[in-house]
Amino acid sequence: MRRSHRNALDRTLVVVCRCLGAAAVLVCLAALTPLPNYLVRSLQAEARLGPADAIVVLGSGIEPDGALSPGSLYRVTQGIKLYKARLAPLIVFSGPAFGGPAAEAEVAAQLARDLGVPSEQILTETGARTTREEAARIARRLEPRAVRRILLVTDSEHLTRAMALFERAGLEVLPAPADSVSPATEGPEARLELLRRLSQELMARLYYRLAGYL
Repeated sequence: MRRSHRNALDRTLVVVCRCLGAAAVLVCLAALTPLPNYLVRSLQAEARLGPADAIVVLGSGIEPDGALSPGSLYRVTQGIKLYKARLAPLIVFSGPAFGGPAAEAEVAAQLARDLGVPSEQILTETGARTTREEAARIARRLEPRAVRRILLVTDSEHLTRAMALFERAGLEVLPAPADSVSPATEGPEARLELLRRLSQELMARLYYRLAGYL
């Protein structure tokens, strides 16, 4: 019995060591080679810009002091650019407070107003905490306005999952990617950040498929 227990423990240690070794190799490859860049290209949705009924900017987080996170700021800026290009007459910002002093969507809306977007052309969604909730709640908000086609602004690797959810909610979606870290960015830190984002998105896609949301 003791020998069997020791053998099982040895096998477990071997598996753990192999997993740690594989993880170390992956981190080295990600930091020192363009591997994350190739992976993100296989997941990202290409931009398809055109006239729409509304621009929807998905949340990406807010700082403890109430400022938009770098990723959120990049998305908001992209959404405002699309509005200024007159691709849609309405812009929707999404994002809750996450325990901070203000909701992300409200901070984004204030920035849009400061940059000249009229208040009556802005909607905010502060109650959704997941992409699935964002799609469902925003689709309901847009239905009375007869919105059928939207420009969807989020990270390029997130767009594929987000598009599927908004389409299931009954909207036609034009992808409008906004990346705070470019897939072409060089340097170990940027590539590791890209790998982190990819890993997070792949786990989210797996969960959504297992849950039947996609």
